[in-house]
Amino acid sequence: MKIEQIYTGCLAEAAYYIESNGEAAIIDPLREVSTYLKKAEKACATIKYIFETHFHADFVSGHVDLAEKSGAEIIYGPTAKTEFKSHIAKDGEQFKIGNLTITALHTPGHTLESTTYLLTDENGKDHCIFSGDTLFIGDVGRPDLAQKGHLTMEDLAGMLYDSLNDKIKPLADDIIVYPAHGAGSACGKSMSKETFDTLGHQKEVNYALKAQTKEQFIAEVTDGIMPPPQYFAKNAAMNKGGVDSIDDIYEKGLIGFTPQEFENMANQTSAIMLDTRDPQLFAKGFIPNSINIGLNGQFAPWVGALITDLEQPILLICDEGKEQETITRLTRVGYDNTIGYLDGGFERWTDARKEIDTIESVSAEDFEQAVGAGDIMALDVRKPGEYESEHLEFTLSRPLDFINDWTGEIDPKATYYIHCAGGYRSMVAASILKSRGVENVIDVAGGYGAIKNTGLKRTDFACPSKVMKV
Repeated sequence: MKIEQIYTGCLAEAAYYIESNGEAAIIDPLREVSTYLKKAEKACATIKYIFETHFHADFVSGHVDLAEKSGAEIIYGPTAKTEFKSHIAKDGEQFKIGNLTITALHTPGHTLESTTYLLTDENGKDHCIFSGDTLFIGDVGRPDLAQKGHLTMEDLAGMLYDSLNDKIKPLADDIIVYPAHGAGSACGKSMSKETFDTLGHQKEVNYALKAQTKEQFIAEVTDGIMPPPQYFAKNAAMNKGGVDSIDDIYEKGLIGFTPQEFENMANQTSAIMLDTRDPQLFAKGFIPNSINIGLNGQFAPWVGALITDLEQPILLICDEGKEQETITRLTRVGYDNTIGYLDGGFERWTDARKEIDTIESVSAEDFEQAVGAGDIMALDVRKPGEYESEHLEFTLSRPLDFINDWTGEIDPKATYYIHCAGGYRSMVAASILKSRGVENVIDVAGGYGAIKNTGLKRTDFACPSKVMKV
């Protein structure tokens, strides 16, 4: 028996490779499927099943492409309806993988079709569960994504309570919990950085599993949920309907342009120029009107949160050799319309003596001096919870997640200092504001982490008049 967790940090997503006696199964595969095919080929195994725990909202699954390339059967839980060939499992239905048995346990609540898969080993002992977004380490899935008609978030939370108590909590304490996500995912609100645990330990420490009543569970699970990113519903729809092969997307997007060709494409199309370099490199020089979302952060989720049109053409400015990785990560959240990249990267743009722009980036100490010199406008683009836990008294809470909602409040002629926690999100915000005509934006390098080492006065409670309401 082999069980391998394939964890993708930028999405905080876990797929699983299971193998026994020459047969394999994949659970919750990502868009690029070559990893799974290579693992099976190396082991001389045949991929028999592709198990989906639910219709994912935070990434586009590779289930259809993987099924076409491997011949495997796609399995969903009860009530699922797909536009492609799949097997809809009954509650309690069993599937054999070599000497292993996978049992589908219908666990609605996060979504209506959500299903947990129980793996029983060759000796007949229950070994682990693949819990999808039903049960995380330290949390459970948010119950607000599948509201339809008269079905409310509270209704779904009640279903989730029943699923956990009827299907999962009765299982043995030594069973391993393998969830679909870890800390950083927007599918829950307080997930642990650990990516697996025993069920028994989760019963002791997971607040949602310790709730004494359904009413308490509903109240705790629904409290403090931020609105989902705008791309969630779109990704869920794509997962129900199927998508283009990633090979076709590479063919369309891996086209290198000279600086002049790149400039012509930018002028002739509605493409966004997306610069994926390090934030501080971007600040020192970038193509005018390009925006910065660094590849070395939570790149795909931020693209999904901030670029509202999945059909938006995209032109890339990357570090050399990072073009295919960037396209791959864009496709993971449904952005399939990359139309090319700047061949040779930004250095070739400067070599061609093309126009560049810059963003001023100051140290926390320089920021402190500016504050001392007089009134300034400062935006804190961290999440509301981060702001409420501790912030500078004079800053305005303007979460990056909702920049498309609050940009209209910004005076294009004013000067704004912008900070986040460490400098990644603030440069994203500064670049977007500058591309929208706000010329005087100043990034605070190192963010709040650096600011805390200055003498600027902080408060550890929210200032209601300054917190951005969303």
